[in-house]
Amino acid sequence: MPSLNEFAGRKLAELETRGQRRELVDTGRGMAGRATRDGRDVISFCCNDYLNLSQHPQVKAAAAEALQTYGAGTGASRLVTGNNPLFAELEARLARIKGAEAALVFGSGYLANTGIIPSLLGEGDIIFADELSHACIISGARMSRAQVVIFRHNDMADLRSLLAAHRAEGANALVVTDGVFSMDGDLAPLPEMTALAEAHDAWLMTDDAHGLGVIGGGRGSSFAFGPQKMNVPLQMGTLSKAVGGYGGYLCADQPVIDLLKSRARTLVYSTGLPPASVAAALAALDVIEAEPERVVRPVANAAQFCREVGLPTPESPIVPVIIGEETRALDASRLLLDEGYLVTAIRPPTVPPGTARLRLTFMAEHDPADITRLASLIRDRIIKRPAA
Repeated sequence: MPSLNEFAGRKLAELETRGQRRELVDTGRGMAGRATRDGRDVISFCCNDYLNLSQHPQVKAAAAEALQTYGAGTGASRLVTGNNPLFAELEARLARIKGAEAALVFGSGYLANTGIIPSLLGEGDIIFADELSHACIISGARMSRAQVVIFRHNDMADLRSLLAAHRAEGANALVVTDGVFSMDGDLAPLPEMTALAEAHDAWLMTDDAHGLGVIGGGRGSSFAFGPQKMNVPLQMGTLSKAVGGYGGYLCADQPVIDLLKSRARTLVYSTGLPPASVAAALAALDVIEAEPERVVRPVANAAQFCREVGLPTPESPIVPVIIGEETRALDASRLLLDEGYLVTAIRPPTVPPGTARLRLTFMAEHDPADITRLASLIRDRIIKRPAA
């Protein structure tokens, strides 16, 4: 189909010119952040496996046992073939950790958000979303056909003003945000956001993909602001970051979970997670609850890096180093790779224009000496800032 190939070639050339073309690069992952790329051993500082649980012997053994017991896949939707008993165990565990009545596991975080939001809101409703919300939140909001209002990032004055101006335009209302923002690493101000949502009869939903396992004693962003859990009625998250595997979930009250079992199209019409993934998540949650010292290390390692570079103290294991132009960010990434560090350049449209960056993520098992050397490279050769 020449016209299709011509169209694709033209678009690829445009992306190349802007420094926004993406490529898939074969990379092998190993223990403690080690990786192999192009035949070279490197240390990864761009992986969301914050607790290194994807490589944990206990987690891998649980996955292998489930594979032998139940097979490689679930065969169809959980509503068609029946619910593997491991799902009920995982959902009960997630609900307990998140302080909720019940939970529901989806095939991925993206499937969760694009299933949850359109199931709860539709035409005649209204959604208030942080401007830096993850792409799957925005996708779910648009799919719902509800009115979507965007508020400035973590700006509670702006959210307050927009709720006052527009809340009456929707029968039902949702305020939705990342709990921990994936590109900047900052936390949503949930105490203020909870109060605003309650005052305007809006349901609050957090995407805690980057919170579970590393924030709030491992329980996530709803537990990051003191001993009491924030009143977040819809706590969504993933099993693919600190938990080390794959899948998504929602923790909420039982009636909400029961409704989603019938209404969430991405659950009803998707094959369930493989049993090995469910078993791996259960084993990973065992480690998270049993090893609090592991839970605190990713943020502590990020804090070490920030001190040595001269950056503000981080709120999470995610540290952005803003470069600006796409080509400069790519050059910085290549410089670090030459030095043995895998740090991906993040470019628009993932981040706003002019904010291309190195997005560094810190794991529990990163060596402090490697962090120090990486900090000196970025400080002295990329941002060229005097030593603290």
